[in-house]
Amino acid sequence: MRRSDRLFDIIQILRDGKLHRAQDMADQLEVSVRTIYRDMDTLVASGVPVAGERGVGYMITDAITLPPLTLTAPELEALNLGLAIVAEVADPDLRAAGLSLAEKIDAVLPTAVVEEADAWKFAVYPFADTLRGATHMPTLRAAIKARQKLRIVYTSIGGMVTTRTIRPLHMEYWGRVWTLTAWCELREAFRVFRIDLIETAEALPELFTNEPGKMLSDYVP
Repeated sequence: MRRSDRLFDIIQILRDGKLHRAQDMADQLEVSVRTIYRDMDTLVASGVPVAGERGVGYMITDAITLPPLTLTAPELEALNLGLAIVAEVADPDLRAAGLSLAEKIDAVLPTAVVEEADAWKFAVYPFADTLRGATHMPTLRAAIKARQKLRIVYTSIGGMVTTRTIRPLHMEYWGRVWTLTAWCELREAFRVFRIDLIETAEALPELFTNEPGKMLSDYVP
C-alpha cells in the first residue's frame, strides 16, 4: 500500500472518535506497529488533530471537517498555486498553515507510479517549483489546443540545458509537480518534461497535424 493511501485510511479509521490501538490498526492495514507509529507522528506533525501515545492508543479530536470534494485538475492547480504563494510570504503563521494544509492534501491525493528513471520525489519539492512552472501554463495550454509547435529551453534533473522543438500533447499533475508529454523532434520520440524545469516556452508559427506514431494515443509510458 502506498503511504499516502495508508495515511488516508488511518484518518478514516480514527474518524469515529474512538480510541484505536496501534496493533489493531497495524493488523487491519497489514503493516507493522512501528509503521503505524511513524505514520501517526507524520499525521500529528502535519496538523491532524490526533491525541494519544504509543502503548495506549490514538483518537482524533474535534476539528473543522469538510465534506468530500471532487476537484477538477484546474481547481487542484489553483489550490496548489494558492498554497505556493502563501508558502513564500514572510508571515510565519500563514506559512506554517499553508504547509500544514498541503500535508493534509498530500495525505489524500493518489500518488502516480512512474518509471524509475523519472521517479522524482513528489513530497520534497518546494512550493516555488509549482509557482515557477505555472508561468508557462497559458502558453502550453494554448499550444496543446491549437496543435502548435513550441521551442523550449529545458534543464534536465542532471542540470543539462537543451533547446527542443516539441509537439505538446498533454499535461498531467503528479502532486505539486506538473509534467508535459510531447513529441520531441530532436530525439524523434516521445518525452515527458517537468514543467517547472522548462526555462522558456515559445510558441512557433508552425502547426502540426495528427500523424500516426506521434499522437498521444500512440504514447506508451
